[in-house]
Amino acid sequence: MELLLTLIIAAVLLPWFPFAQFRNHLFGKILAVLFICLFTFGCEASSDQASTSEDTTKEETSAETTNEAETESETKTSSTSNFSIEEDALHDLPLASVTRVIDGDTIEINLNGKTEDVRLLLVDTPETKHPDLPVQPYGPKASQFAEETLNGKEVRVEYDGPKRDKYNRLLAYLWVDGENFNQMLLKEGLARLAYVYDPPYTHYDSFVKAQTKAANANKNIWSINGYVTESGFSKKQPPSDAGNKRKTSSYIGPYDPNGPDRNCGDFKTQQDAQAFFDAAGGPSRDPHRLDGNDNDGLVCESLP
Repeated sequence: MELLLTLIIAAVLLPWFPFAQFRNHLFGKILAVLFICLFTFGCEASSDQASTSEDTTKEETSAETTNEAETESETKTSSTSNFSIEEDALHDLPLASVTRVIDGDTIEINLNGKTEDVRLLLVDTPETKHPDLPVQPYGPKASQFAEETLNGKEVRVEYDGPKRDKYNRLLAYLWVDGENFNQMLLKEGLARLAYVYDPPYTHYDSFVKAQTKAANANKNIWSINGYVTESGFSKKQPPSDAGNKRKTSSYIGPYDPNGPDRNCGDFKTQQDAQAFFDAAGGPSRDPHRLDGNDNDGLVCESLP
């Protein structure tokens, strides 16, 4: 750059040089050198600019490729991580095998070589084996559902709060085939949400949604008006329901269950009508059509 500037200045001042012959000869050489320098400088500048532009393009392309690769990698990692966290959390839970279903909400398991009773967290099913209560409607059905779903299965045991109750039973959720069995009971309308003693609970919100959906659909325990209460299940209940085993031989009444057709007006009390209904075969038969259209196993509900 400095040489080029010097040649330009020399070319400008040369016409005033006193020796004409020498001046013309030198002027020609300066012009030739100046032309060569200008051409060379222009080529170099163009080359440098092209090289710079190419390098910039390569850097931008490389940066874009790197960013895309990083974004894709982050997306895959995030997706994989979320899935892995759920799977890892489930597989990290203690593994046990179900050895016996005591009733709908109490399960016997073998955990680490030891037999344990598990009281399922946040759910309450109707009684079937309570020492002070009769068999309650839908209790047998809840127990049957538990047997069909859990018997002989391997389950994961999840604790959420105090680990044992006053009877030394484990307090837990049981996961079977990737599903929360406690929630399954609520979803099927075979249990009510109960015993919320130590909130917050991990699965409480999903349990509320499962119960609400079952209640809105009048499934099982929700099909009997007033049966589910805040403190448990109503004590005013029929002797049996669709989930209970019925005995026909103990019926004593004025009518033959296998005789002429009867209706609710033939009975003085709901209990008399219910006993007759059970003796006649219950909801599986109901030849006298005493159960109406709701098919809830509770007949002649208008009677005292």
